[in-house]
Amino acid sequence: MQGSVNLEVKNSIATIEFYHPQSNSLPSKILEKLASKITDCGNDNNIKIIILRSKGDRAFCAGASFEELSSINNKKEGKSFFMGFANVINAARKCPKLIIGRVQGKAVGGGVGMACAVDYCFATKFASIKLSELAVGIGPFVVGPAVERKSGLSAYSTLSVNATKWFDAIWAKDKGIYSEVFDSNEKMDEAINHLSQNLLNSNPEAMKKLKEVFWEKNKNWDKLLEERAEYSGELVLSDFTKNAIAKFKNK
Repeated sequence: MQGSVNLEVKNSIATIEFYHPQSNSLPSKILEKLASKITDCGNDNNIKIIILRSKGDRAFCAGASFEELSSINNKKEGKSFFMGFANVINAARKCPKLIIGRVQGKAVGGGVGMACAVDYCFATKFASIKLSELAVGIGPFVVGPAVERKSGLSAYSTLSVNATKWFDAIWAKDKGIYSEVFDSNEKMDEAINHLSQNLLNSNPEAMKKLKEVFWEKNKNWDKLLEERAEYSGELVLSDFTKNAIAKFKNK
């Protein structure tokens, strides 16, 4: 049940693919490996472009692992778990290479955060999104800065407050979370390949500088996301949250 994170490098394009049998949910081990792989690819001079994707056809990412959330017993464990999401977002932010996201299906919570942390995100029409954290008594605090940066405060607050509603892929595209939306995985993959090949012919130094410009207003995120992780780690210990998670697990 641990899942996996795999890296494939071909023609200077690195593809990072994560998988978990529970709809590609994100336990700590997967989050740790994702942050590490993104950082390693950023430091590899043989890699020019990074593609971030998950395995399977319909679920991009189910967000936080409820199994792990329900096992948290103290504030230290809580903060450590949510720092996993913070570390992935910050790894994407600091990575000097452009990161392309591939979202083939539904994205929840941390999955939405990852879609917002990449530099250009492709999706299919099946890629609805939801920030469900408030429904379990937490709130999308750690992923919030990434979502707000891409979509604006209005869309972020809409997703956060209406925590049980799925917002479709076209809504997400209109809000700037997705760059392009396609009818099928095949058409999406053709577009990803086309953009990747074009970027391989671009000046690496120009792309690096462009990435810096994209993120130049977010240099305080190491501290900000750590504070958000600490707050989330406290909330997950509440009776409200423990009872809500138990109900979700028993559905």
